[in-house]
Amino acid sequence: MSLTASYHEPLNLAAEQRLPAFVSVRLDEYYQERFEKLWGGEHLLHWSAPGPDAIYLSSNDYLCIAAEPALIEAQAARLKYGEADLLMSTVFVREGSAQPCLEKKLADFMGAEDGLVTQSGWSANVGLLQTIAGPGVPVYLDMQAHASLWEGVQAAQARAVPFLHNDVDHLRRQVRKHGIGVIVVDALYSTNGSLCPLSEVLAVAEESGCILVVDESHSLGTHGPAGAGLVADLGLSDRVHFRTASLAKAFGGRAGFITCSSKFKGYFLSTSRPAIFSSCLLGHELAWFDAALDFIRRADDRRTALHRNSRRIRSALSALGYNVSDGSEQIIALEAGSEPMTQIARKALEAEGIYGAVFCAPATPKNRALVRLTLNSGLTEVEIQRILEACASIRDHVRLADWSSSRRLALSGAGC
Repeated sequence: MSLTASYHEPLNLAAEQRLPAFVSVRLDEYYQERFEKLWGGEHLLHWSAPGPDAIYLSSNDYLCIAAEPALIEAQAARLKYGEADLLMSTVFVREGSAQPCLEKKLADFMGAEDGLVTQSGWSANVGLLQTIAGPGVPVYLDMQAHASLWEGVQAAQARAVPFLHNDVDHLRRQVRKHGIGVIVVDALYSTNGSLCPLSEVLAVAEESGCILVVDESHSLGTHGPAGAGLVADLGLSDRVHFRTASLAKAFGGRAGFITCSSKFKGYFLSTSRPAIFSSCLLGHELAWFDAALDFIRRADDRRTALHRNSRRIRSALSALGYNVSDGSEQIIALEAGSEPMTQIARKALEAEGIYGAVFCAPATPKNRALVRLTLNSGLTEVEIQRILEACASIRDHVRLADWSSSRRLALSGAGC
């Protein structure tokens, strides 16, 4: 009998035993080789029970807006007093209703002609690439680009052409080799907090005639004028073809957004499979984002606090011997390397009351697993001190010198 059967209710056992080998082999590989042997029967991604004074560094609510009374009230008022929602595909949403009005408001905020609200950041990226790429079209993806962008290439039956992370020269060589297509980058990368060299990437796109897509999921709301993002901050809004974003980060909700022209919007709504075959957002969700946008525009003090906290914690971690040099922003990667070593690091931090999020394959390359710390604007001086004291106290226990990131740092130092 398959070991996986012990992890399911008896009612499901007979059905599981009837699974063909191409499924059961993969289940057994996961539970036997990874869950039991590599992780020791303890799920790598699951927290231990947190105490009352736990510090959570696992949320993408960078500006701490999730509990803002004005935003909650806007959503509650729509639920209590609004009309009943029509549950239908986005393609049927009429002009002048709440969703197109929000789309225009967000587009104006980002300096775009128009925009599209989607069900998630995932559907924004998949839907966009499905509608602009096509069979055989080369799509040049930074190797750390979000998984949804790679999924969009598959949906388009396009040809994924990776380039080394933030390596503009490698991107240029790939474009010269494979020809005109679509270049895809994140403005701020979700694994290690590194920034894309957007101006240089745009130069490659313009000299080659490629389309440029920039995912601003982790920079919209937190960077740029009034939080309008890094593309706007660099004055590139009129030159970047498309920007996408998950609104489940600084905007604290559940949706996605695409900047585009009004002409492209009509085409997208009748062509994108996520737009056609998923329901539109509900009224209370739209009310949240409308109020959140107004709040975020005025949140310069929180953006300042977020960047101050990021600089301070990064600098202190570096002084403690942690190699956090891959990034510069509010996402910090503590890269232990192997999954067992990452599990030790996660549990050591949790014992100190610090809760990050584990990233491992397929979210990272094999043997580059890490604990990701996502910072926020609300961290107090006491909390920052606790984070740094925890990271200082666990260094020997987690064998910091043996981490893959530490070995890279040592090699780079030896080569100087």
